[in-house]
Amino acid sequence: MEYPDDEDDQDCLVPAISEDTPHIPYRPLQRSSEEVLQRSRDYYELMAQRRTVRRFSTEPIPQEVLDNIVKTAGTAPSGAHTEPWTFVVVQDPNIKAAIRDIVEEEEEENYNRRMSRQWVTDLKPFATNHQKPYISEAPALILVFRQTYSWRSDGKKRMHYYNEISVAIAAGFLLAAIQYCGLVALTSTPLNCNARLRELLSRPSNERLELLLPVGRPHKEVTVPDIRRKNLDKIMVHG
Repeated sequence: MEYPDDEDDQDCLVPAISEDTPHIPYRPLQRSSEEVLQRSRDYYELMAQRRTVRRFSTEPIPQEVLDNIVKTAGTAPSGAHTEPWTFVVVQDPNIKAAIRDIVEEEEEENYNRRMSRQWVTDLKPFATNHQKPYISEAPALILVFRQTYSWRSDGKKRMHYYNEISVAIAAGFLLAAIQYCGLVALTSTPLNCNARLRELLSRPSNERLELLLPVGRPHKEVTVPDIRRKNLDKIMVHG
């Protein structure tokens, strides 16, 4: 069975949210076709400017901004509304330094032994290596943890269905919110760092680190590769 903790005993089967949750009318703001079209253009132009950066200003981010972008990520859909995510926001310089030490130690091993030669070659145009100064440089780090399950009030496991795709969608919401409010980020996936960072941040065993995002304003001298994105006809197929 995919979820071995499922029980045949009907008394043990409790929905993720209350079975008597009321359904209420949903009436979002109605917009004209012209306004919908213009907003689609405006949002595309905003998101098309999003770039991954590796140099950050040390200027701090107001706490309310961090609260709001994480709250936005938390509006993402999830399997059976289990909301299988934890966003750990780190601003303490000492903790950032400890995170950097762990990541750089593992990444040196990754680049030298664990990653394929082709993988390392593909990264060369981005001028990245095992050294990650942006981890201590950025004013905030947001570490996105995926909850594989949680615990019900009766002590039984509460399964988190589609937790991987749910957290991936939430991460997309998070990146969009960061871009919308005028900040930048780096989507870092620290390979082989999960256990050590989980221990450092006192996260439970049911959580797994998926992303580490330095967040802030771009350094005034930051540069990015002059890359192009695929045209619409390369990514969209009409059925």
